[in-house]
Formats: sequence, C-alpha cells, structure tokens
Amino acid sequence: MIIIAGELRVEPSDRDRYLTGVADVTRLAREADGCLDFVQAPDPLDPARITVYERWESDEHLGRFRNTPGPDPDVPPVRSADVHKYRISGVEQP
Repeated sequence: MIIIAGELRVEPSDRDRYLTGVADVTRLAREADGCLDFVQAPDPLDPARITVYERWESDEHLGRFRNTPGPDPDVPPVRSADVHKYRISGVEQP
C-alpha cells in the first residue's frame, strides 16, 4: 500500500478557489483503479494550508493516475508543498 500525505500552501485568499479547481481531480482519483482514498482539504486553523491524503494499492495504480490530465489550468498556484510517499508493509487496527 502507498500513502501520499502532507501539505500544500496557497495564498489564503486563493484556498477556496484552489479546492474548487481540484474537485474534479478528487472525483477522478476516487474512481481510478487502485485508489483507496483521496482528499485535499482545508486546514481548520491555517487559512493557507491544504492537507493532502491519498491511499493507493500500488505504485502502478498511482502512476497510472498521475499520467492522467491534471486540474483546470486556472487553479491558483501552490506556493509550497511538503508531500511525501510512504510505503506501508502492514496494517493493524488502532
């Protein structure tokens, strides 16, 4: 299993427009083979921060999705990103 997690930073005044612009990406990811979860969500305390969380069955599934068309070109720019890929070798109940 692959987890992609981290944060994106945008201008606070652009955050809602960014999230609206990537809504179709979220829908397409969730419909993609091998996608177990996908979300980009506003941070409740920091108006410039967007939390990223994705869960994929494999690198192959993630790679196929990454090769599909991206978001609307009018999406506001990301100022910075701190997002990483994690390889999960086991899953347990909390």
